Amino acid sequence: MIADLDETIKRLLVEDLPIKNGEIDVKFDQPKREWSAKLVKPTVNFYLYDVRENTQLRRSQFDPAGNGNAREMMSRMKKAPHRIDCYYMLTTWAAEPEDEHRLLTRTLMSLFRYPNLPEHILQGTLQNPRFPLNTHVARHDKLTNPAEVWSALDNEMRPSVSYTVTLALDPWSEVTGPIVRTFTLQAGQATRLPDYEKLDEGTVGFELTYIGGMVRGKAGDGEPQAGLEVAIKGRGWFDKTDEDGRYKLGAMPPGDYTLVVWPEKGKPKEKKITVPASDGDYDLEI
Repeated sequence: MIADLDETIKRLLVEDLPIKNGEIDVKFDQPKREWSAKLVKPTVNFYLYDVRENTQLRRSQFDPAGNGNAREMMSRMKKAPHRIDCYYMLTTWAAEPEDEHRLLTRTLMSLFRYPNLPEHILQGTLQNPRFPLNTHVARHDKLTNPAEVWSALDNEMRPSVSYTVTLALDPWSEVTGPIVRTFTLQAGQATRLPDYEKLDEGTVGFELTYIGGMVRGKAGDGEPQAGLEVAIKGRGWFDKTDEDGRYKLGAMPPGDYTLVVWPEKGKPKEKKITVPASDGDYDLEI
């Protein structure tokens, strides 16, 4: 992934500076003295000197990864990816200081134009990103002591600019399980939690249930119906089916209700339900 990031940064500069006929090199090398002595043409170098997790963007929960085939009634969840900051030290190299400074200015102007790396230049595993690839140029809190860096590299000190790109690193596998159709929230007293999973008898102050189901067509193979309004009759709970024909309603106390769906043509369809339902069946056919 980091190698794909290198190629993406190179493509950005080739397109935006622009760089024609290889007149300028874009490299990702450690800028030691021996390396710089071998340069034969103007060069922009991005030295990756650190990689760290971005703790401000850390998310430990699971996110929906899609529901697959609507008829499978399975849900896929996946843990949120790690957000990783890649820290580069940007330097420019040329035979004359004036050329070097012009190249540095042009490069900075290019990088500042893109606070997020454009999707059309993303390479390899970076394509179709779940999150934007955020960038930061010349942050005041990075590369605060460049003299130490150049001393460690055994090279002469020169203008050094920080360039940070935030990646989403996804090492996780999807977890698959049945779709939850009924979710009940209770409030009361419990003296034995977490060893005993129920509230004490007679202490439940309230109980509210959320339900979910699917609207299908009767004709053919019962295809999911998207964009239809679903409601609990006379109670004011409304939702609209998503692209997979699914809806969610709640929160409602236990009891008997009537589900209503409004098809695009014809009369509304109704279904008597009990909440919570023992079979979790809140599907409708139209």
